Amino acid sequence: MFPFRLPAAPHALALALALLALPFLSAHLAGPVRAHEGHDHGAPQAPVSKTIAPRGEASSAAFELVAIPRGDAIVLYLDRFATGEPITDAALEVETPSGPAPATPEADGRYRLPAPWLATRDPGQDHLDLVVTVTAGADVDVLSLAVALAPARESAAAVPTHAEHASEGWMQGLKEHLTEKLAARDPGAGLFAAGGFVLGLAAMALMRAGRRAPVLAVLVLAATLVLGATAFAHEGHDHPETRAAFVPPPTDLAQRLADGAVFVPKPTQRLLSLRTQVAAEGAFRRTVSLPGRIIPDPNASGVVQSSVGGRLAPPPSGTFPRLGTKVRAGEALALVTPPVQRVDLSDMRQRQGELDQQIAIVQRRVDRYLKLSPSGAVSQVQLDEAQDELKGLKDRRTALDRIRQEPEVLTAPVGGVIAEAAAVAGQMAAPGQMVFQIVNPERLWVEALSFDALTPAADATARMADGRILPLAYQGAGLADRNQAIPVQFAIQGGSEGLRVGQFVTVLAATDAERHGLALPRASVVRSANGQDVVYAHTAAERYEARPVRVAPLDGSRVLVEAGVTPGTRVVVQGAELLDQVR
Repeated sequence: MFPFRLPAAPHALALALALLALPFLSAHLAGPVRAHEGHDHGAPQAPVSKTIAPRGEASSAAFELVAIPRGDAIVLYLDRFATGEPITDAALEVETPSGPAPATPEADGRYRLPAPWLATRDPGQDHLDLVVTVTAGADVDVLSLAVALAPARESAAAVPTHAEHASEGWMQGLKEHLTEKLAARDPGAGLFAAGGFVLGLAAMALMRAGRRAPVLAVLVLAATLVLGATAFAHEGHDHPETRAAFVPPPTDLAQRLADGAVFVPKPTQRLLSLRTQVAAEGAFRRTVSLPGRIIPDPNASGVVQSSVGGRLAPPPSGTFPRLGTKVRAGEALALVTPPVQRVDLSDMRQRQGELDQQIAIVQRRVDRYLKLSPSGAVSQVQLDEAQDELKGLKDRRTALDRIRQEPEVLTAPVGGVIAEAAAVAGQMAAPGQMVFQIVNPERLWVEALSFDALTPAADATARMADGRILPLAYQGAGLADRNQAIPVQFAIQGGSEGLRVGQFVTVLAATDAERHGLALPRASVVRSANGQDVVYAHTAAERYEARPVRVAPLDGSRVLVEAGVTPGTRVVVQGAELLDQVR
C-alpha cells in the first residue's frame, strides 16, 4: 500500500468543528449559573403595544391636535383643549416638506392631509416635524408637532435570496439557531455542541496517530451532523424578508397601560362622547342633605268631601270622573243622598202634619182678610202680615220635602286633575270623608325634614331617583317639631312633568357655613373597584389618569372635591363611567 497522507482540509475541518462547538458547549454548561441570585444582567425592555400606531400631538390654550400617519396620508383630529369637544369646521394649513398644504375635513369629523412624500423619505428618518395653522371661527393658533414615523421597510432587492443565504451564511444561521436553543435550555442543542466537540477532538487524535480509515469515518459523521443541523436551522429560521411581509398595520385600541393610565384614541373618544372641564377652586356654602317628598300646593289643590254623609251616586253627566281627568272649579263630581232613619222619618212626618195644620189656619185667615179688606174692616197691614206668615209656613214645608228628596251635590273646589278618587255608586260616604283629591300638576311643592334651621334665602335643589334635578324656592318652615325635625317647604321651580304627589326626593339645601374646593358635576366622580372615589384627569391628548379624591355634596348636580385634584386640571365630566370600564 502506498503511504497515505491526509490533506490539510480534514485537519481544518476537524479543528473548525471543535472550535465551533467549544463556545456553544461552554455556554450550555455555564447556563445554569449565568443568572445566579444577586447578579443583575440588565433590566428587560418595556413592552411596546402593537395596537398603538405612531403619532404626534400638540396643544395650546384653545386647541388640541393629534396627527396619525395612515398610508400615503396623515389623519388629523382637532378638539377644544378645555372641553374636548371636536372641531369639525376649522381651516387647517400645514407646512409640509413639499410646501404648505391644506387638510380637508371629512364626514366623520377628522381632517386628511395627502402625504405622498412619506413614501420617498429617508429610511433612517424616525419623525416628521409639522407646523399647523388652525383657524376656527375667531380663534387662530399655530401648533408645531413632531409626528413619529414607523421604520421604513427594506426593498426586496436588498434582501438576499435563500440560495445566497444558504451558501454564504450557513455558519451564521447555525450559530443563531444554536444560540436561541441554548437560551431556551434546549437539550438537543447541548448534545449537538458536545458531540461536535468530541468528534473534532477524536479526528485530531486519529490523525496524529496516523490512522486513516477511522479518520475518514469520523469526518463523514461530523459532516453529516453539521449539514443536518444546518438544514434544521434553515428550516426553523425566521428570515427578515418573510417576517417583514407579514407585519400587519397597527390598529389603535383603547387600553389600560402598565402604569394604570388609560390610552383612548381620538376616534374612541368621540364614540364615547368624552368631555372635560378645567377644575377651578372657589368658596361655596355648606350643603345639607334632607329627606323629602312631593306634596301639592295648598293654594292650587283641594279635596271633595261630604258634609252630612250619605249614599254616593254619579253626577248628572252619568259617570264619576276617572283618575287623571281634568276638572274645572265648580264642576259637579258626585251626588250624596242623605239617609233618613225611621225615628227621623216619624219626627219629620209629625212636623209636616203640624205645618200643614198651621198652613190651613193661616190660609183661612188670609181668605177672610181678603173679603173684609175692601170694606175697610181689616187694614192692609193685617192682610200683609197674614200673607207673609202663610208664605213662611209653606217654605218650611217645602224644605222638609227637599231634605227627603234632594241629594247633596259634590263640586270641585279648584281646577286641576283628579289625583285620588274613592267614589263607587251606592257607597255610603261618612261625613268628612274624602271622595276626590284635586291637584294642579303645574304647581307642586316639596316638604323636607331638617334638623338644622335653614335661612329663608337658602338655595335648594331636589334630586330624583332617576338623577333629575329640580330647582326649589324656599316657602317656609314650621315651628313645631315633627319626629324631632323641622318641616321645611319648598316650591318646585320650572317644569314638573312626570312628578307625582308622595314621591320621595333628596333635598340639598345650602347653609350659611362656607367651604372651599373644586365644584365638579356628579357624573365626573366614579367608584373604583376598591370603593375609592376617583376622577379621571386628561393629562395628554389621548391619555387619562385616575386620581383618588375626597368629595362632599354641593347641590343636586355638583359635588365639592376637597382633596385629590389641583386647580387647572382637566377632569372628565362626561363619559367617566365608560372610561372606567377600559381594561
